[in-house]
Amino acid sequence: MHNLKKYFFVALFLPVQVIFVLFISQKPQWIEFYYSNGIYPYISQFFRTILGWIPFSVGDIIGFGLLYLLLKSIYYLIKKRFKNFLPKLVKFIAILSIIYFCFYAFWGLNYFRQPLAENLGLKQSTYTTDELISTTKHIVTELNKIHLQITKNDSVSVIVPYSQKEIYNLAPNGFQELSKIHPQLAYQTSSVKSSLVSLFQSYNGTSGYLNPITGEAQVNNMIPKTGYPATTCHEMAHQIGWAAENDANFVSFLASIANKDLYFKYSGYRMAYNYCIGQVYKRDKELGKKIAKTVNKGIYKDYKATYLHWKQFKNPIEPYLKKGYNSYLKANNQSKGIQSYSYVVDLLIAYFKKKVS
Repeated sequence: MHNLKKYFFVALFLPVQVIFVLFISQKPQWIEFYYSNGIYPYISQFFRTILGWIPFSVGDIIGFGLLYLLLKSIYYLIKKRFKNFLPKLVKFIAILSIIYFCFYAFWGLNYFRQPLAENLGLKQSTYTTDELISTTKHIVTELNKIHLQITKNDSVSVIVPYSQKEIYNLAPNGFQELSKIHPQLAYQTSSVKSSLVSLFQSYNGTSGYLNPITGEAQVNNMIPKTGYPATTCHEMAHQIGWAAENDANFVSFLASIANKDLYFKYSGYRMAYNYCIGQVYKRDKELGKKIAKTVNKGIYKDYKATYLHWKQFKNPIEPYLKKGYNSYLKANNQSKGIQSYSYVVDLLIAYFKKKVS
């Protein structure tokens, strides 16, 4: 009975937390100053230090454990015909309360910080088609140039020679170079790992994720290697506090092209082109086709290989999983849900406009 009272108290703390998060989410300046630039860097550094050296994902192991306990509880509850249902429900809500607390205390409040554009002094606004095309053409020029530097032949696909572990080890170099220009994007003490649920991620269409409770960056180890560097940098961007997907994409782009390694540069521009050309096609399909023809054939061979890779994992459940993820993003200050990934185009245009001016 005494333990049940403890569980009941912790369970009651859940609605209090929800109200607090709703309140604090309306105070981005507070979060930016006291959390994102205050206590969060210490929290992040702590978890990366104590878990980064472990070669496997501790967060995934914890996840497996929690799932096992949940399924076991449901099994015994059904077996015993819902005997002691209320105490078990209280325990479940108490555990949920603890997870909720850890999620927002250890990382989740970063969803409500000030936008990255404001942090970097970029003027983000509604862009014109001309601005979109200008940025896309600039990216194509850089992408073609780097592709040729690697392959020496515009019709040959890029083959990344690194292992996944080598990519994880090289990724911080880009952040180190980037921090010389933007100190606020510095990254220390790496904790990047291959996900233990990569097959599941492939079937739900995701390339990586950050475990918000353990602070580990997880990369789907089944994705094509040409996208691997940018995906790794994307998850590392989450680690340093950039929760919004468009912000993480942009930090990934900056860190990838800042890296002295050509394969990272290629991966960064490859990602940027993919998002930009998608927006061009939405505005002017014929113009999109015209720009696409200027891209080296070897690059499109790479894109085709990536398309075929993801095609093999298509399944009827994936859309429902994505709907769930879409709802999760909307609940965390990303009103456009999954579409927010493509909002990196706004940042790319603002970045190149500032660079030219």
